[in-house]
Amino acid sequence: MAQGSAPLRLPQARTQGRTSVEQAIKARRSVREFLPVAVTLAEVSQLLWAAQGVTGPSGQRTAPSAGALYPLTIYLVAGRVAGLEPGVYRYDPARNQLFGTGRRDRRAEISAAAGQGWMNQAAAMLVIAANPRRSVAKYGARGERYALIEVGHAAQNVHLQGIALGLGATDVGAFDDAKVKAILDLPPAEEPVLLLPFGRPRR
Repeated sequence: MAQGSAPLRLPQARTQGRTSVEQAIKARRSVREFLPVAVTLAEVSQLLWAAQGVTGPSGQRTAPSAGALYPLTIYLVAGRVAGLEPGVYRYDPARNQLFGTGRRDRRAEISAAAGQGWMNQAAAMLVIAANPRRSVAKYGARGERYALIEVGHAAQNVHLQGIALGLGATDVGAFDDAKVKAILDLPPAEEPVLLLPFGRPRR
């Protein structure tokens, strides 16, 4: 899916599963070794929904947001996703769809920008970007903190959802901001805050 191509409608997210919240919390671990196998588009859709999916008629989302301003944008860096061409995609929560922003597999470049080669083993990565200006416009300088708090909420949702799907992930906060922003071609107002490489854990 190249930039400007038609959006890809994602599978509808499930709201019931076999893993309890308590089980997922207990089982959550950081995973840095992955099997060289693909994840499914349905699994990717579920992770994206867990991060920022819409859950209410007024646009409420899975992660709380100060003032319901929702300053976060989730990007998918796809490598081995069954039925999805490798590339970079932006998640549209309101319509539950992906917009392609680049057709090339960028996992190795993101891994290099973080100085952590193990990340390239992951089937895909989520990148959580934030536009703090949305929060700052209402809350002043404190809004920057609120945006970062929201990143934490979204990331934990991804981890717990991943456990329920049999997937593993790790938070990566150490990376070259400018390089990641350039690789993903982010808008000027957005800054990458957190990387979440994920895939099937090597047990």
